[in-house]
Amino acid sequence: MAKEKGNAGFQPYVPASQKRPEFTVMAMIVGAFLAIIFGAANAYLGLIVGMTVSASIPAAVISMAILRVIMKRTSILENNIVQTITSTGESLAAGVIFTLPALFIWQLQPSLTTIAIIALAGGILGVVLMIPLRRALIVKEHDTLPYPEGTACAEVLVAGEEGGKGAKLIFGGLGIGAGFKLLTDAVKAFPSAIEWEIYKFQNAAIGMNTLPALLGVGFIIGPRIAGIMFAGAVLGWLGIIPLISYFGQFADTVIYPAAIPISEMNFHDIWGNYLRYIGAGAVAFGGIMGLVKTLPTIISSFTGAVKGFKDAGGSQQLRTEQDIPMKAIVLLTVGFLAILTFFPHIEVGIVGALLLLVFGFFFVTVSSRIVGIVGSSSNPVSGMTIAALIFITIVLSLVGQTGEAGMVSAIIIGSVVCIAAAIAGDTSQDLKTGYIVGATPKWQQIAQLYGVLITSIVIGFILILLDNAYGFGSSDLPAPQAVLMSMVVEGIMNGDLPWNLIFIGMATAAVVELFGIGSLPFAVGLYLPIHLTSPIMVGGLIKWIVERRAKSKEERKEKVERGILLSSGLIAGEALMGVMIALSITAGITLPAETLFGPMVSIVMFGLVAWYLYFTATKKKI
Repeated sequence: MAKEKGNAGFQPYVPASQKRPEFTVMAMIVGAFLAIIFGAANAYLGLIVGMTVSASIPAAVISMAILRVIMKRTSILENNIVQTITSTGESLAAGVIFTLPALFIWQLQPSLTTIAIIALAGGILGVVLMIPLRRALIVKEHDTLPYPEGTACAEVLVAGEEGGKGAKLIFGGLGIGAGFKLLTDAVKAFPSAIEWEIYKFQNAAIGMNTLPALLGVGFIIGPRIAGIMFAGAVLGWLGIIPLISYFGQFADTVIYPAAIPISEMNFHDIWGNYLRYIGAGAVAFGGIMGLVKTLPTIISSFTGAVKGFKDAGGSQQLRTEQDIPMKAIVLLTVGFLAILTFFPHIEVGIVGALLLLVFGFFFVTVSSRIVGIVGSSSNPVSGMTIAALIFITIVLSLVGQTGEAGMVSAIIIGSVVCIAAAIAGDTSQDLKTGYIVGATPKWQQIAQLYGVLITSIVIGFILILLDNAYGFGSSDLPAPQAVLMSMVVEGIMNGDLPWNLIFIGMATAAVVELFGIGSLPFAVGLYLPIHLTSPIMVGGLIKWIVERRAKSKEERKEKVERGILLSSGLIAGEALMGVMIALSITAGITLPAETLFGPMVSIVMFGLVAWYLYFTATKKKI
């Protein structure tokens, strides 16, 4: 059996000597469709809770249901191309929504063309700069770098006969999520958010957004991360907000950045004027700490992975050794740097292009290897972006690019770096999957570029629709990461951030770190309204109960996988309906203003979805 050089003992599922249908027209059509769906879902989810979920396994399951079950196409390599294109869409969306909404928050309203070019540049750089590292990271270190999501996806593809059954869970969840969102936000049958003030506890409140997507997020991330997030929300809404209210209840002094005295504020006002900045400081500290804690890995990743460039050329005889030619990589890199340097409304300039190349190359290299160790879910992309933005903003201000123009340039450069790092991590996971199943790297890399192109065209429409309907930075669409990025850039450029509140948040996160707990989930919980973290906590508790009731490791894995597939559907369905509702609002369609039923109906409906998630995960057969 053919074996790729550098790992002579490994045998892929499909030998290099065999040729099967791979990059087909059908794979392109299905992949593009799923990339748009999961890209929209991740964009919507990330703008609400500041985190995204991997689409590789759900995409693989749906792909097998469509290609293998419905169309009777049995090539595992064709299924792998579909999940490769799809996962590219969700990763690019994650990089975009972490940064580009900052331009909308500043009321600059970038055009569809501008958004598409920025997304396309970041995505293509993320793919092509990772390609020369494939042999070093995926082949030579196959036994030392597990790439957990990539390996898990390969297992799902190999066990393809289960794909049709698993797809039923995803499509069922998609219908539930979409129907629930339709009833709450379009028909207004019952409210999607409920809250209660706590008796005898001034400005203390507990609330919940009764949406299935948040329940699904909680199940996917699990009880520990969900609990840490909820702890941050409890401190903020039952600790800091009442404390600020207590000390300010008799004062008429206006304290910056608020425009009214604290004595006139309710808990939402205090969150918007004070707690949000404390939370932003905590998120910044948590992101940077995540970067600092991985510095040894980053250093070894960078020095080790860079050696892959030396091995990027050479003879490519076997199908499983073929990469996109180095000439194409160089042309794409230089071409998009030139476009970003000179294209109207972008024009990052020569200094900006150099900063982009340096940080892009460094963080693509780091991200490509670090996800092989900690997985894509723990890839500190936001921490990398914050660190890059701070340095980029300082350099731009030193060379005279200040004010609005300098802020825009900093965000654009940071966006490209963020997208490139997110895409590079995803490319690595996909190439790991391909290496295990015996895919042709060249076709996977072309599929990645195709996925980047498709999603880049669509993502601008999604951003503009969501901003027009809900508004980035609002309670409906908090966009926590993008708000933080905008605050960092604006604060450095203008020097008008409420730094005391930022430093209080950083100190709070530092205390959590000293307890030996990762501070970033806590910080995100402190930043977000408790209404968003409480349903996530419920989802985490359901997963905890499901795991506790399992009698063996195999049973636990099976039940959790069922729950994750249903949860992925809940997220995708709600997100798609959210985009459709946003489109309706933008088109001028008037939706009902008053709900038909009260909060108790909302609680009951949420409880039914929670029960169904638990029931589905624990039943013996799908």
